[in-house]
Amino acid sequence: MDELRRFETINDYNVFNNNGTLHPLVSVVDVSKADPRRASNMYFGFYTIFLKEVNCGNLRYGRHTYDYQEGTLVFIAPGQVVSVDNTGELYQPKGLALIFHPDLLLGTPLANRMQDYTFFGYQSNEALHLSERERKLILDCISKIEYELEQSIDNHSKRLIASNIELLLNYCVRFYDRQFITRENVHKGILERFEDLLNGYFKTDKPQTLGLPSVAYCAEELNLSPNYFGDLIKKETGKSAQEYIQSKVIDLAKERIFDHSKSVSQIAYELGFKYPQHFTRLFKQRVGLPPNDYRMMN
Repeated sequence: MDELRRFETINDYNVFNNNGTLHPLVSVVDVSKADPRRASNMYFGFYTIFLKEVNCGNLRYGRHTYDYQEGTLVFIAPGQVVSVDNTGELYQPKGLALIFHPDLLLGTPLANRMQDYTFFGYQSNEALHLSERERKLILDCISKIEYELEQSIDNHSKRLIASNIELLLNYCVRFYDRQFITRENVHKGILERFEDLLNGYFKTDKPQTLGLPSVAYCAEELNLSPNYFGDLIKKETGKSAQEYIQSKVIDLAKERIFDHSKSVSQIAYELGFKYPQHFTRLFKQRVGLPPNDYRMMN
């Protein structure tokens, strides 16, 4: 079994990379100070943002090379394990890491917004690829955080550090929006494949055996993480992936509702609903009428 390195505290990771700890809950880590090491799986007990230096052509997305090569950002949420290919060879890490513990955010506006930054749930092959100008903006935010860490901690430190982390994350939201657009060649066909997946799903007995298709199921079938898949569908359609699935279900229900040989309960079961009342509630919510009333009007 591959070795698992556990980093529970900010200091744990600083020590591992030969960096000093200026604050117990946040650090800017220069990983190039670390000793050469072999790859291993790593557990993080805090938020981690890696700014990794990338040489052109080294990283790939499926069959496509990355189109932004000045650097790449990888986001890791507390409790996640990062898996890497272990070749057994020594390598010298490069780049920066911004690490911060959830406790740092307690009492700040950012604490209530962290769930909005869904890219902390993305896979490594869904990382954020930066242009040179974008990289400079990210480095500027990190530099301000580093400046605060080098000062004596006072009543303003926490608010200023949290504000700059939030600014950095908000820039990342914008940059991911850009990436969804500029990497259209990579994402092209995802919506069509999603539609084909749903069509195929409802032509089998999977609804009766597995229930309604979940966002996680669809994402896995399309080789994407649920968060990235959901954000991509939202950008493409304006609907969440869950709303898109529900729309497909209602469209199918409208077609099948005219088969008077089947009860509404049978149709609900065929579509994957465990309880008919759940189907009735969703149908009325989306269509404005209960299924039986819709059947009588058409």
